[in-house]
Amino acid sequence: MKSIKAADLHDKSVPELEEMIQQEREGLYRARRDLVFRQTTDTAGLKVRRHNIARMLTIISEKKRGGAS
Repeated sequence: MKSIKAADLHDKSVPELEEMIQQEREGLYRARRDLVFRQTTDTAGLKVRRHNIARMLTIISEKKRGGAS
């Protein structure tokens, strides 16, 4: 799992970001499920997905506030 750069996210619209958040949340759910059933041992991927989601939510809130820097 690769971290998404904030600079790449600033170019996207709010609906695109919301769609990406939905995909990341689904991926996070699958990763957690696989970890519980011992199908994967990639615990670092969970952290990266959570950080990506937080990064996208932050950018969405910045765009809605109008303070996109």
